[in-house]
Amino acid sequence: MVVESDKTLNSQVPNTCSGMRVDKVLALLFPDYSRTALQKWLKDGLVLVDDEIPSQRDKVQGGEQIELVVPAEQNTDWQPEPMALVLLHEDEDLLIVDKPAGLVIHPGAGNPDGTLVNGLLHYDLRLAGLPRAGIVHRLDKDTTGVLAVARNEPARLNLIRQLAKRTVRRSYLALVQGLPVSGGSIDEPIGRDQHDRRRMTVSTYGKPAITHYRIEQRFRSHALLRCELETGRTHQIRVHLRHIGYPLLGDPVYGGRSRLPPRTDDTVRMALRGFSRQALHAEKLALKHPNTGQEMEWMAPMPEDMAKLCRILMDDTEKMA
Repeated sequence: MVVESDKTLNSQVPNTCSGMRVDKVLALLFPDYSRTALQKWLKDGLVLVDDEIPSQRDKVQGGEQIELVVPAEQNTDWQPEPMALVLLHEDEDLLIVDKPAGLVIHPGAGNPDGTLVNGLLHYDLRLAGLPRAGIVHRLDKDTTGVLAVARNEPARLNLIRQLAKRTVRRSYLALVQGLPVSGGSIDEPIGRDQHDRRRMTVSTYGKPAITHYRIEQRFRSHALLRCELETGRTHQIRVHLRHIGYPLLGDPVYGGRSRLPPRTDDTVRMALRGFSRQALHAEKLALKHPNTGQEMEWMAPMPEDMAKLCRILMDDTEKMA
């Protein structure tokens, strides 16, 4: 079974369309879709004009950049499965989950069951009526931490709009190889690797991607960084940190060979080589509640395997000082 994901299409408004309404321009730019579907997606906040959500009656001037998110078709084959979920928050509109390492988000090829979606459907079968069971952003299989789930369609659309307007704040802890001199920002577009379609890469043909980072802890040959996402591209932190020369420890795709500090003892060597997933944790998530508009924030503690590795690296750093 192959699971479809949302598709993002981009186009530019021709100057000849100056003065036309957005809904009519969409029909010209995206003729493969019906006017009814395009108008619904416009109403649902799935259309951006120069990174802003327009209304149906807004008019264009020509030259604007249009981004259209075509939502995935709902999959009715997903089955509920009992699962011990760690919930950080629950109300009628939201579930906030602390995802463990090793848990795939959606069923797909090679993972037909045992995913977070299967567990969510067992917890609340009403989620079966929502695209992707209400999940509006993703975490990789081995990335841990905070994930938001909408429990109804108005909440889902509200969260999609917040993500599109970049008002959702996401903070990650990343244990990297190497020692950055200072924090900074990475503003590099990310796209699919043309030589390996399973990987992403920095590319002039990619979509805009911005990651801000600062140093939380320094070790002898590694550093714990705090990364703030301004955009949410696939594998964004992993790709950006590799691009600047500080790949995530344990990353099987982008990490490269593990780097050992000089005069490493057996404890440190075994801890580094035994960490078999990317050391990335989604620690904080902040957004406006989709119903009340209240600013809310949730935190998930660093998982024990990553926290233990940081303690070992700190003990080693202090011992060698």
